[in-house]
Amino acid sequence: MDSFNKKQKKRAFYYSLAFICLFFLIALFAPVITPYDPLLIDLDHIKEPPNSSHLLGTDTVGRDVLSRIIFGTRISLLVGVSATLLSLGFGLMIGLISGYYGGKVDIFFTMVIDLFLAFPSLLLAIGISVVLPPGLLSVTFVLCVVGWASFARLFRGMVLSFKENTFVDSARAIGCSNMRIMVIHILPHCLPVSLIAASLKVGSFILSESALSFLGLGVQPPTPTWGAMVSLNRCYLPSAPWMILFPGLAIALAVIAFNFFGDASRDMMGQDIKI
Repeated sequence: MDSFNKKQKKRAFYYSLAFICLFFLIALFAPVITPYDPLLIDLDHIKEPPNSSHLLGTDTVGRDVLSRIIFGTRISLLVGVSATLLSLGFGLMIGLISGYYGGKVDIFFTMVIDLFLAFPSLLLAIGISVVLPPGLLSVTFVLCVVGWASFARLFRGMVLSFKENTFVDSARAIGCSNMRIMVIHILPHCLPVSLIAASLKVGSFILSESALSFLGLGVQPPTPTWGAMVSLNRCYLPSAPWMILFPGLAIALAVIAFNFFGDASRDMMGQDIKI
């Protein structure tokens, strides 16, 4: 049974990794593989269902849905990965400082972390987005603000356990500075877990970006984003469901792929990570 479970985990890991690589390849070669300009308006082909010329149909102004989904992959991955890396870096720094120094420093940062975690992340993101000009940078910044606290909490707990180990006492005994101990001796032990935590977070950030775009608080039209495509065409669901179905399917596949990859990586490494 254990060997069967291991095979299942490896299979899930490689399948999800293949899907993630596919998404990145689509984003990288989007200008080459798109059959049409995603911004091209063609009033002669309005709301066409999927056919041989437009494989996923067209929207309300004749733009090719497939081309817009392909270019939307760039926005979703760029926001998801950028926000994850920024929040991971900031959370890792706060977690290192809070867990290593302890005392009043730890109490202060713990209170700040708990304050951010007390709010539902999507509601907090919406509240911050309202006061910022909509756009790519604003969405990335907002997701970083709402995401760093979960990383900080994770790494704070890890640092609290690592700093009691003998290798840290040995480093102090030979005169290593606190900065050197944190960066050279403790940080490398956190990196494997950080990669798993980041892969788990990318999917939720992609979903959050789509939600903000759906509400009109993300990247603005006519730039193609999955969430905005669903939002702009939601009233045409009865008459032209392909305009909503395929962007929604792209969101679901991307989120599932990253979540499966993170879960499989966590299971293969035997780590109990909640992010």
